[in-house]
Amino acid sequence: MRIVVALGGNALGFNPQEQKEKVAHAVIPIADLISENHQVILAHGNGPQVGMINLAFERVSGNDANFPAMPFPECGAMSQGYIGYHLQNALQTELRTRGLDRGVATIITQVVVDEQDDAFQNPTKPIGAFYSKEVAETIAEKTGYIMKEDAHRGYRRVVPSPKPIDIVEINAVKTLVESGNIVITVGGGGIPVVCDENGYRGVAAVIDKDFASAKLAELLDADVLIILTAIDKVKINFNRPDEQSLNDITTADLERLIKEGHFLKGSMLPKVEASIAFVQGDSRRVAIIAALEEASLALKHQAGTIIHSAEVSS
Repeated sequence: MRIVVALGGNALGFNPQEQKEKVAHAVIPIADLISENHQVILAHGNGPQVGMINLAFERVSGNDANFPAMPFPECGAMSQGYIGYHLQNALQTELRTRGLDRGVATIITQVVVDEQDDAFQNPTKPIGAFYSKEVAETIAEKTGYIMKEDAHRGYRRVVPSPKPIDIVEINAVKTLVESGNIVITVGGGGIPVVCDENGYRGVAAVIDKDFASAKLAELLDADVLIILTAIDKVKINFNRPDEQSLNDITTADLERLIKEGHFLKGSMLPKVEASIAFVQGDSRRVAIIAALEEASLALKHQAGTIIHSAEVSS
């Protein structure tokens, strides 16, 4: 079975040393799936990591006029590289302890977005440090950044979060997968690029890793998309006395729950919407949202929330 697995960036730690320790734990459920002879492609988030890189360059360039600021697409590429480095080493180590000698490769991935995407007219994704209103206004005037207040904690730079429409390196990913390698790709949602007469050009944006993972699964014609989170199932009435876990549900029912306002934009909503996008209209495909430790059980439909096309129950 061909499976795209999406790991959240928060599961990978908030600095390089912590990440090394956390990935050793995070790859165990991935190795379980590989040990069961599934064809696994691994995607991951990069929220904490790309924020750390961006902030480091901002601070140094702000104090040293000879040190250039790093463009945001390049920060994304850096995060893909160092997260992939840790993940592939940890996964290879775990597989060797199980007697499995498999190639693991990280692909620095560009993901195509539409420059006319509405997200570019309304940037909403906060990145980097918090600032006072006065400092934020100075930064905006100096750099052209869009600064917005974030959860009453201060002002932060915001960038667009457009939807992915294609993956530049998809053929390379397919070749590696079909030759038996485990591929780590679309890290952090991929490096957002637009296509013009000169080729691909990076843009300052963040693609949601769940939507990028769904696009990857679609282009690879995967059987299953597994989005691993910190909670065991999708829930409605979250953190209320009438909270309810969802076990097995159709895309039609999920869309109804979205309209009722059950899922938060910065939390479960993109996972649910990405799952719908992957399985919609294809009765063969399944999406699963589950806890990291329960990946193998969820694939057997013994844990997590199992999402399938409405056509399955008709």
